[in-house]
Amino acid sequence: MRRFATLLLVMTFASVGLSACHTVEGMGQDIKAGGQAIQKAADTAAH
Repeated sequence: MRRFATLLLVMTFASVGLSACHTVEGMGQDIKAGGQAIQKAADTAAH
């Protein structure tokens, strides 16, 4: 039973860790898109 609990715990942390990588990558893309939108608005306002 203890071995099963340890395996379950390791699998849980592994799945959370892997999903966090995708979340951080997606957040980086969102921040980049937001920065590009701000840059475009600034360029439009300057002209």
